[in-house]
Amino acid sequence: MSGAAARQAAAAFTTVPVPLDDRAYDIFVGRGLLAEAGARIAALKARAAVIVTDANVGPLYAEPLAGALRQNGLTASIVTLPPGEATKSYARLEEVCDAILAARIERGDLVIALGGGVIGDLTGFAAAIVRRGVRFVQMPTTLLSQVDSSVGGKTGINSPHGKNLVGAFHQPSLVLADTALLDSLSLREMRAGYAEVVKYGLINDAAFFAWCEKNWRGVFAGGPERDEAVAQSCRAKAAVVVRDEREDGDRALLNLGHTFGHALERITAYDSKRLVHGEGVAIGMVLAFRFSAALGLAPVADAERVEAHLKEVGLPTRLDQVPGGCGTPDELLDAMSQDKKVSGGALTFILAKGIGQSFIAKGVEAEKVRAFLAEQLQSR
Repeated sequence: MSGAAARQAAAAFTTVPVPLDDRAYDIFVGRGLLAEAGARIAALKARAAVIVTDANVGPLYAEPLAGALRQNGLTASIVTLPPGEATKSYARLEEVCDAILAARIERGDLVIALGGGVIGDLTGFAAAIVRRGVRFVQMPTTLLSQVDSSVGGKTGINSPHGKNLVGAFHQPSLVLADTALLDSLSLREMRAGYAEVVKYGLINDAAFFAWCEKNWRGVFAGGPERDEAVAQSCRAKAAVVVRDEREDGDRALLNLGHTFGHALERITAYDSKRLVHGEGVAIGMVLAFRFSAALGLAPVADAERVEAHLKEVGLPTRLDQVPGGCGTPDELLDAMSQDKKVSGGALTFILAKGIGQSFIAKGVEAEKVRAFLAEQLQSR
């Protein structure tokens, strides 16, 4: 590639820096990044790499990536796991750790997560604990992972007690978000990822939420709106992570809708046929705004606007839309009690004073939550 062509290609991508001192890294966003991945990863000066992927993504992209790495002087091997939330388990973590060790990966080498949020979370956790920490690269292949889980260094697996309860903070060395890879996603997966895009507007950027209302069709169609949505989401998350890397403060705002959503995922036993993460978050965000309105904190009109947009996109917004049901108010409360945001046994929620005005509400009374859930379960 000529110098002019290289500059033109670079200009086609958006760079989002994550300035975390000695853990700083860049997020690259744009169509066609997979073709450049070999050279960009080789620039990290590693000797070897292990690519961790799943049986859906691997056949499409893993071997071309391994070939590109080898062309750039790295040895490369591939670990392929079953797709789905059940893969975020102790057994699969052991499998990945042993594969990394078998490949003789050293601290200066790389582990590459090529897949969605499940692969990214599991691979990042394995990288965090093998040899007490090796470098890793996130190559997210779903909208949800591109705008959320690949950024910020949260890694982990699920436990029978709840989602993401075992893990570590371990920042990637590089994130490559090729938005062209989203062309192959199902409509359901795109919708699920889009819930996390909307979240950033609801947290503290009402103008971005309005942009989403106007431009969501372009995000789904793969136009320039998609790149803008991913890049803006990454900017928003990176800004929060830089302020609060280990979730000691306002990083918890990123969990808007997740206290409800994670409880729904646990109730449905992480069965993706019934509910996927983004669908749980969509219902959870609507519930958070409805609960805020019920407490007199937010205008009812804002709660209705949030629900109307998510419904227009095709996301579920009500508890009775969970296939097979979602349990009783007490069962949902029990699931919430294992949430990572519980402190001193008291429930913590992300609530809102309006669109773009979310805040951390600690010590929310369980009885108020139970009464609200009972009312929502009776609503049709």
